[in-house]
Amino acid sequence: MEYSIREFDFPSDYEAVVDLWEHAGPGIQLSVSDQADEIKKKLARDPDLFLVAEQEGQLIGTVLGGFDGRRGIMYHLAVAHPYRRHGLGKALMESLEERLRMKGCRKYYLLVTKDNQQALEFYTSQGCDLMPLYVLGKVIE
Repeated sequence: MEYSIREFDFPSDYEAVVDLWEHAGPGIQLSVSDQADEIKKKLARDPDLFLVAEQEGQLIGTVLGGFDGRRGIMYHLAVAHPYRRHGLGKALMESLEERLRMKGCRKYYLLVTKDNQQALEFYTSQGCDLMPLYVLGKVIE
């Protein structure tokens, strides 16, 4: 399967990315942070950590990363259903890891919902460790 991985382009890629996230399954939970204005803020910080995969002009995968100078994070790794199990998720993950490494990142985190066994199996097969943590969040209004 041939595809290319490139940096996300706002606003032209936004609608296709949101559509992919909405149809990726229960593992991606969209929130206010995924609205266009919030994505623009994210891109102002590290646009090189938002990657998309495309095949013949069609967006088929995405990964969104962040780095705060100490730790990295990976959000929203998603591959369109017909393109799964061909190494695209691994390629997106490795591309993000390389970019994080170039920034000096030595460790990153990712979040997986408890009921997403398929994602847990994928990430552990890629060398990620399951950590005994609670994740808490708070919306600031």
